[in-house]
Amino acid sequence: MPHAPALDWSTIDTVLLDMDGTLLDLEFDNWFWQSLVPQAYAVAQGVSVQAAGQALAPKFRAVAGTLRWYCIEYWSGELGLDIAAIKRGASARVRYLPGAQEFLVKLAANGKRRILVTNAHPTALAIKSDQVALEQHFDVSYSSHSFLVAKEDLQFWSRLMAAESFDPKRTLLVDDNLAVLSAARNFGIAHIRAIRRPDSARPPQETPGYSSVESIVDLLS
Repeated sequence: MPHAPALDWSTIDTVLLDMDGTLLDLEFDNWFWQSLVPQAYAVAQGVSVQAAGQALAPKFRAVAGTLRWYCIEYWSGELGLDIAAIKRGASARVRYLPGAQEFLVKLAANGKRRILVTNAHPTALAIKSDQVALEQHFDVSYSSHSFLVAKEDLQFWSRLMAAESFDPKRTLLVDDNLAVLSAARNFGIAHIRAIRRPDSARPPQETPGYSSVESIVDLLS
């Protein structure tokens, strides 16, 4: 996988940053959806955790990469669970990835416009931000739910630019989702970097076709 060449920060005015897997450890979300939700669903349905996992898998696959996959309200209705309450109750496990806070502080010191762009539902964003004081590091935050399409959709980027009026040629996007990076590249964002290790509990991921760093703080070197 291509590692990232050094960025020329003099050519970048705006920095678009993903939340989960870029700034916050994706270990929380993987644990939440692959362990905690199946446990809660098993209790609600009166079945084993294994049976619950088997029932949930096709439901997850059916909406992967769409706005529904990221929607707390959709999953609460689909599963008969209060997903927001479960997430809030587990929020003590939310944490930054190594070096993420240092990176955000230095971005501010260097005068870059910092925009959080996440597929997370606004409620999930609020829960996580309350836990780790994330949004204080940003000039503005956007959930893709506000634009009615996920970041994997090219329309997201045109709708974001209508709201923000940033120059794609002078913009950096950092994300761990390769489908998102592909959409952003097709839109014309000039500077793109992938995160190789979005989940601290798992090995690094492959990022074919994208320059990458293991941790976002590496972009400062």
